[in-house]
Amino acid sequence: MGTHHHRAERIDTATAPRRILLGFLVTAGLAAVLGVILQWPHAEDQPELQQWTADGVTQLDAEVESVAAPCPPAAGDSSGERDRPEGCDQIVVVPATGASAGESVPIHAGPQAARSGVRPGDTVQLLALPQPDGADPVLSWVGVERKLPIGLITVGFVLVVAIVARLRGMLALVGLVFAAGVIGTFMLPALLGGGSGVGVALAGSTLIMFVVLYLTHGVSIRTSTALAGTLLGIAATALLGWWAVGAARLSGVSGEEGEMLASLIPGVNFQGLLMSAVIIAGLGVLNDVTITQSSAIWELRAAGPELTRRQLFASGMRIGRDHIASTIYTIVFAYVGTGLLLLMLLSVYDRGWSVALVDEALGEEVIRTLVTAIGLVLAVPITTAVAASTVTGPTTTQNG
Repeated sequence: MGTHHHRAERIDTATAPRRILLGFLVTAGLAAVLGVILQWPHAEDQPELQQWTADGVTQLDAEVESVAAPCPPAAGDSSGERDRPEGCDQIVVVPATGASAGESVPIHAGPQAARSGVRPGDTVQLLALPQPDGADPVLSWVGVERKLPIGLITVGFVLVVAIVARLRGMLALVGLVFAAGVIGTFMLPALLGGGSGVGVALAGSTLIMFVVLYLTHGVSIRTSTALAGTLLGIAATALLGWWAVGAARLSGVSGEEGEMLASLIPGVNFQGLLMSAVIIAGLGVLNDVTITQSSAIWELRAAGPELTRRQLFASGMRIGRDHIASTIYTIVFAYVGTGLLLLMLLSVYDRGWSVALVDEALGEEVIRTLVTAIGLVLAVPITTAVAASTVTGPTTTQNG
């Protein structure tokens, strides 16, 4: 009887796909760096800084001494007037500086202040408006000082990430700081200077994704696969967003912020800004999906070394479909949450949703949601295919 020796051999057919992948990433990285350099904002292109308050108006802190009940909702009569209980919406404050420092001063803060839970001891900010006759400045409500609670929740966020996600979570926070730096020093100034919305967003987003993904997940073919899927998803989102914004005739100016910015900087291309916002909005979900798909393929290979690349792709897509379904819910619910007040306002009016879509603000949210979702869905098969072609080949058993 002869003795048969079985020898496992891994067939490596990923060399060529890996070279193509790395060539694509090098090209995309160089293009992003070149795009940032060519579109870098210059000081002379920046709009003149606007003064937040008029000349002579100063901002000061004050401590809340007492809070009156909010005024009832407007009932109104034929003259447009309404009954207002005396002293409602009134907050008594003690300014820390200024002509009224240390004195109890009543000011009208509006019903929102009282309903927000402002209470004695809170620190608030006021504006001191000078009077032409030389009298003491009139104090006007600005808002509640919120640095402490925001600071505490920020520290809590960092601690939770550090404890649960450890080093990888902290690296993700470093990547987040880098992303904020790119947005603050390049993207926002370039857009304010009249730069191309799509060009600035593509260059900045590509640079961010290179640093964030490699910093957080390490330099490897697995991460490179996710990065390639992310970049291709960004490209699909940009192309579809460019078409959708034009086809829907969206101006990009909706809400008070858009109108105010348009009045201050009339030369800005607001359609480009909207397309830039669509691209940036999709970065987080694209990153999430592509990393998951790439990791799934590598784990499937470890669990099934004999699986062919076609089988890997099919198995990865079964995982991806579940991820798509859950992530689409995430995108839609996130936008519903941010636009809840707008949806409630539109629901109050007696008109159908087909008519409501004429509203610019609602149209923007719908386009942003759908374009981001389509880019997300397309990124799944792209990333899965790239990962299945670049992961190490299947193991076969040969008799020797």
